[in-house]
Amino acid sequence: MGQQVAVVGAGAAGTAAAYALRETDAEVTIFEKSGGVCGRAATRRQEGCVYEYGANYLTADDERVTELVTGELPTDALVEIEPPVWTFDSEGEVSEGRDEQPTRWTYEDGITQLAKHLIAATDATVHRDTRVETLDRTGDDWRVIDAAGHDHGRFDAVLLTPPAPQTADLLGQAEWEHADRRPLRETVEAVPYRTIVAGLLHYDFELDVPYYALVNDDRAHDVGWIGREECKRGHVPDGESLLLVQMAPEWSVEHYRDTPAALVDSIADETATLLDDDRLADPDWTDHQHWRYALPDSGVPEGTLDSALDHDLFFAGDWVVGEGRLHAALRNGLETGTRIAEHL
Repeated sequence: MGQQVAVVGAGAAGTAAAYALRETDAEVTIFEKSGGVCGRAATRRQEGCVYEYGANYLTADDERVTELVTGELPTDALVEIEPPVWTFDSEGEVSEGRDEQPTRWTYEDGITQLAKHLIAATDATVHRDTRVETLDRTGDDWRVIDAAGHDHGRFDAVLLTPPAPQTADLLGQAEWEHADRRPLRETVEAVPYRTIVAGLLHYDFELDVPYYALVNDDRAHDVGWIGREECKRGHVPDGESLLLVQMAPEWSVEHYRDTPAALVDSIADETATLLDDDRLADPDWTDHQHWRYALPDSGVPEGTLDSALDHDLFFAGDWVVGEGRLHAALRNGLETGTRIAEHL
């Protein structure tokens, strides 16, 4: 048997780490609390539409990630989002975006295909709908126990990739008495996060605008982002519009416990006002999502997680590097997978 590696979380970082370990002797087991993969880079389907409701796309901002997506993983259903992203300010004034914009990708079947492609390139075992409850450090081994009390056996190394608050909870609940546990937990717990509520608004007409999305560039508007899913090939039938509206963090916290009906009504009203189009206040169907831990506002200070290496414990994710972007999570996962291989 090869070295046993447990990866908690099948998001971009966790699946990228598994991918980086694919040509080693390591035997990787991934534990995912939900039924899907790719974490906050999430896809749903409804009424003939495919849509992202978390991370909207992957950008070509990193050479290693670009090589991965365009040169190593399947590209037949890779979709480039061609229209640009424009901006708006606190007053709702819309302006053209930068002249040079990064390449943006998703997949015809949604951004979750990214994690599915990564997993398919490995021999990793994936346990879905399996919430890890406790990590037990016994001698030089780790044991993983899920919320149902099932012991998944011994592992030589563990990689934690959930958002920092959830990773801190796992450290706090771990059966691990070493003095390093507390400072590691406190370091991870200190990473601040933004909460974001998202609404999906569908219309039986297509908007006639020159941009793919609008982003609030001064962070002083109730709306943070509006993206047009119809700009992604294969996502929305011709002649229809599907808007992903992500609200600003302060608004999201204030309205977090609104009823679904009140929430989407408010989001639709804000959208109609911002785009100066009364038709948008009355979508024909809607969806919504609460992201309590949407984006990290910073990362962990350099070197503060190094002591974990002595215990065969690793961390990966956008919160480790302090950049709430899909390409950052991927790159960190790839790098962490390489470090695990070198360590083992």
